[in-house]
Amino acid sequence: MKKLIIYIFLAMAVSSCMSSKGGGASSNGGEVTGVGGVAWSEPTPYGMVLIDRGSMKVGPNKDDSVRNIKADPRGMSVESFWMDQTEITNSKYKQFVLWVRDSIIRERLADPAFGGNEAYKIEEDKEGNPIKPHLNWNKAIPWRNPSEDEARAIESVYRTNPITGAREIDPTQLNFRYEIFNHTEAAKRKYRLDATLREYNTDITVNNTLPIVSKDTAFINDDGEIIRETVTRGLTGDYDFLNTYIVNVYPDTTVWVNDFENAYNEPYVRLYFSHAGYNDYPVVGVSWNQANAFAAWRTDFLRRSLGKQGIYIEPYRLPTEAEWEYAARSGADNNMYPWEGDLPLAEKGCFYANFKPMEGNYVKDGNLITSKVGTYSPNDFGLYDMAGNVSEWTSTAYTESINKLTSDLNPEYRYNAAKEDPYKMTRKIVRGGSWKDVAKDIRSDLRMWEYQNEQRSYIGFRCVRTQIGFAKGKK
Repeated sequence: MKKLIIYIFLAMAVSSCMSSKGGGASSNGGEVTGVGGVAWSEPTPYGMVLIDRGSMKVGPNKDDSVRNIKADPRGMSVESFWMDQTEITNSKYKQFVLWVRDSIIRERLADPAFGGNEAYKIEEDKEGNPIKPHLNWNKAIPWRNPSEDEARAIESVYRTNPITGAREIDPTQLNFRYEIFNHTEAAKRKYRLDATLREYNTDITVNNTLPIVSKDTAFINDDGEIIRETVTRGLTGDYDFLNTYIVNVYPDTTVWVNDFENAYNEPYVRLYFSHAGYNDYPVVGVSWNQANAFAAWRTDFLRRSLGKQGIYIEPYRLPTEAEWEYAARSGADNNMYPWEGDLPLAEKGCFYANFKPMEGNYVKDGNLITSKVGTYSPNDFGLYDMAGNVSEWTSTAYTESINKLTSDLNPEYRYNAAKEDPYKMTRKIVRGGSWKDVAKDIRSDLRMWEYQNEQRSYIGFRCVRTQIGFAKGKK
């Protein structure tokens, strides 16, 4: 009797699951009802703000004859995305740098050629007692304590300053290798292996020749130099859209001297990135290439912590120019700054941002160079320092005709310049102005650009991540 009750209960449970909305397949009288599933709700990213999808007119909305700015409003719409509340700080970027350092140490510990612990084997005498291990069972090589190898591996990523004698990390060794699959290019019909699927117009003769594709690759030569190459060849498969990069991740701390001639900025060179007192200040001296490397590492760091669910995470990346402007202006067409009005300060004289208020006067707003992130009030989206403090890299490539090239749906223009391309092809858009710029140059509706391998004392970045599913309150 008990077994019968159990069977009836199980049958009812299965029937309930099969007929519930969004569950398994159900005939429902032979009508198509659709396939259900369970939506995975992604966790709120740490330190990020959700920017709901929306539309606005980007670019200057009115002429400014004083500053020689012509109105150029362009309507566009963007999908929901998460954005860092603040610019990436020295503290967060240091975590990346130290992770790269530690990964190099781990690799050397595991390398038998370097004397790693895995090279040792325990040998026993005739009585079964352990004796000192020898490298690869070669008794002619004297025994080394594994703890000594660990210390040697750690010390190998440091150097002695020839002037001060201090032990310091060797920035030349901190190279990070990562791979990025170019989903956009891989999805294009012109790159399909089956020639009949490249063109749907049956009046056009199909060209069976394999498409020519280009991919970025990189390696380190025998001299320890990073060699980047762009390989162009006939398409063989998805692997041709997997790009490999090797980037030295240590920021250029000398930017404080190189950006300003005849200025005593040596203390910033020594302290700005290394001293804990600057931990909450925006990282600078980071190129567009380094910012992308940080985003790739941040993605991998999160995915590993989530285990199997990590595959559902959208990658961290630099914001597109459109996303950045929409977020900075809080989606308001009439805002030329992250705040209302045409002035960078309130009626009582309180500044809204860290910039250069007057010629030769950097400190009127309370700061000489950068300020701690979040010092000033956020905009209506809850984002800090979208004007001033440091300019910010975007993912968008710069060209004079960009407005004619981009769509009005999630607009973006990307160009991965090959090594052989003219240097001007490496220009990337930066936004927001910085601590060294005057008021007109920190406007949210104006674009500027910089070469992607340049490192400046006034350019930093923040990350975004496309939101999975519907934005809050929208279905």
